[in-house]
Amino acid sequence: MLIREATADDWPQIWPFWHRIVAAAETYGWDPDTPEQAARALWMSPAKRVYVAEDPTGAVVGSAYLTPNYGGPAARVANAGFMVDPDRGGEGIGRALAEHVLAEARAHGYRAMVFNAVVETNPAVALWTSLGFTILGTVPQAFDHPKHGPVGLHIMYRAL
Repeated sequence: MLIREATADDWPQIWPFWHRIVAAAETYGWDPDTPEQAARALWMSPAKRVYVAEDPTGAVVGSAYLTPNYGGPAARVANAGFMVDPDRGGEGIGRALAEHVLAEARAHGYRAMVFNAVVETNPAVALWTSLGFTILGTVPQAFDHPKHGPVGLHIMYRAL
């Protein structure tokens, strides 16, 4: 699998799984009805370093971004977002993207990474903890999950 910086030409391959994941309303706090142009602006913002994972055929099967979580004197704490095509789950794409983004964060001088709102029922919580993230706290019943009802949002942290 190749992981590389995304280009504007990658968006048409990112959008279908981005839309599917956000529309499911199970893991991201973005509006499930986010139109494509707004989604592109959210994910492909010039303030973010965006990456894609390609399978051996060249198909984009996942994407991630890296950005400062805070500004000013706290700008050395990173934030990131990850999406993997749901049809390709369980293939190690999420872990490969996570390891890549963590390495990129260190290379760009970040000292830590924070996830501000990880839905507690998200299977990725196990991935993040296996990669050394800890749960700093949970905002109870902050997310209206379509299957589980109100669930908490974890704030997760890892030093780099």
